[in-house]
Amino acid sequence: MFVPASPAVRLGVAVALMSLVAPAAAKTRPDNLVAAGKPVDCVQINNIRQTDVRDDRTIDFILNGNKVYRNILPNSCPSLGFERRFMYKTSLSQLCSVDIITVLYSSPDLMRGASCGLGKFQPMVKTK
Repeated sequence: MFVPASPAVRLGVAVALMSLVAPAAAKTRPDNLVAAGKPVDCVQINNIRQTDVRDDRTIDFILNGNKVYRNILPNSCPSLGFERRFMYKTSLSQLCSVDIITVLYSSPDLMRGASCGLGKFQPMVKTK
């Protein structure tokens, strides 16, 4: 006999399914960028215009002049691809491959999640 689930159970299932689908969708996004040149250790913070979190290991840093540097983290960073937001602290004017990022959860107080190391910054260019 089928017993309908309560609204709370349906909501919980919907949220759980969305958390599974979002990271998968991020991994299947079209990528029109290819590596161009040798990776660098650091980028200037004041040149970072925006970031594009692609998945749990990949962040594209878009710099002034539409220069794109892809950072592939050495290890997967839990919830990075789902939350798509992070913070970093540095005393330098550069963000470097030795620095750590921390995932920020979309709660009212932006609760901190996993902290993960960055990789090198690979210059990227758009394909035709």
